[in-house]
Amino acid sequence: MGEYVIDANGMEEKELNRTIKEQAKYHDKLIIDNPDSKHNICAGLTEDVEIEINGSAGYFIGTMAHGPRIHITGNAGWFAGDNMTDGELVIEGTAGDGAGQGIYGGTVIVKGNVGSRTGEIMKGGTVIIGGNSGFMTGLLMMGGKLIILGDVTEDVGESIMRGTIFVLGNVKSLGKNAVMEETTLEDQNELQEILTAYGFELVDKDYANFKKIVNMQ
Repeated sequence: MGEYVIDANGMEEKELNRTIKEQAKYHDKLIIDNPDSKHNICAGLTEDVEIEINGSAGYFIGTMAHGPRIHITGNAGWFAGDNMTDGELVIEGTAGDGAGQGIYGGTVIVKGNVGSRTGEIMKGGTVIIGGNSGFMTGLLMMGGKLIILGDVTEDVGESIMRGTIFVLGNVKSLGKNAVMEETTLEDQNELQEILTAYGFELVDKDYANFKKIVNMQ
């Protein structure tokens, strides 16, 4: 089925998404050039297809996607991977507020820093942040794993119900209902397996230094 290149220069967002959905039926990989930070790229995409975005994306990249593997060479705006149910979203740069918001499954990876409310109301899946995350990370979290390799500011895990937050860096403060626990050997092995699979190179002792944040029950 091969590759297909889409030049998004001058295309409206709806036209771009129509083209992506149509060509995803017939090709294994789509390459999107000149995305120009357009919003809603790959929204609602359900094909099992690889998407390479050469540049940066705007708000809601991959929102409600189920199945595609999306790779962004630049940055992304707010709510990257919003309500994704399956698939993979990898952002080489930074992302705005709400990365991984409400995901049910799949994996969202941001190699750099993100804004606030990362993993807000996520129900499942995995969110990995290679840099720092802003306030209320894990707000109202209901499931899944949220892994932060950098520092996190105020109110981590605010009103968390279920799920687990792992932070390697500093935690400024915990939110209501959140408590910090020691990681288990099982946690450490799972973190190593997940992070190694996505190219994060940590030394063995780092895995024992992760802070584990859960509901205080």
